[in-house]
Amino acid sequence: MPRRTLVGLCALLLCAPAAGAYAVEPGWAVAVVDQGSRRVLVLQSAEELMAYRGPDRLPVVWSWSADLAPDLADLGPATTWTSPDEAKSRIRGGRRFLLVTASGGLAAVVDTTTGATRWATDAGAAANPHSIELLPDGNVAVAASEGGWVRVYTASQGPRATAHAEFPLPGAHGVQWDRRTGLLWALGDDELTALRVGGTPAAPALTAVRAVPLPGRGGHDLAPVLAAPGRFWVSTLTALWQYDTAAGRFTPVRLADRAAERDLKSVGDEPGTGRLLTVAPEHTAPCDWCTSVLTFHRPGGTRVLRGTHLYKARWWGGGW
Repeated sequence: MPRRTLVGLCALLLCAPAAGAYAVEPGWAVAVVDQGSRRVLVLQSAEELMAYRGPDRLPVVWSWSADLAPDLADLGPATTWTSPDEAKSRIRGGRRFLLVTASGGLAAVVDTTTGATRWATDAGAAANPHSIELLPDGNVAVAASEGGWVRVYTASQGPRATAHAEFPLPGAHGVQWDRRTGLLWALGDDELTALRVGGTPAAPALTAVRAVPLPGRGGHDLAPVLAAPGRFWVSTLTALWQYDTAAGRFTPVRLADRAAERDLKSVGDEPGTGRLLTVAPEHTAPCDWCTSVLTFHRPGGTRVLRGTHLYKARWWGGGW
């Protein structure tokens, strides 16, 4: 397949509607990665968050930290859980799992009902793990930005399995399984790559089947467009895009505030409402890459969670 990028002529317009244009029921909760408290915090729904005025009490309904997980003591969370940077919800076999990574090296899959760790490893602080995905066979994919790789660990073989297949990808920041294509998609500094996971659960293999240059440098977040299966949200340093896997085309996304399209650490849409949730750093001390602000689009609005150092925010729902 030619290595080329097709940029759509028409942008997707995601501007805030007129007042009263949306009448929705409370939807999915919101999970945030708070580097300040070293916790994953599951918050109330967007509607409930918009009613939150704080700062007396954060609207937290559930939380998790590797610091408080006894079964992770062997992996030294005091150092490996430094700067947590990813939190995803996945549902398998009727159970919800929390998927996390941290720049300190930890990658883990946690059963949210029992709090037990299903699988975990220390990939090393030098690798800077940045995203994680649970595959259908129980194995786990991890993307590491400084390591410049995507790995599939044989998590199906045991809770501390470290054997893995590795694919080099400079600046690997995002990884997502797409059940429609049966491919593992990975986002790097300059390229979106589709990988076929072959071999066996005990001995996986990774082969690139598509490599698409990004329309801008600095790929950071990769997330499924839940309202349009077969598409991905892709954030770069200066813009927000959707990538259509069938058409092989990037389309720029236009927000009501053009500045809000830049330097996004995370992006995702809520099914049923069309609401978009983004997080971008404030570039202030003590955490230059963090923020205390959640930003919603369509309908628009922000919520300041005082005292937090947020890195990413995800909708807490679904079983894709």
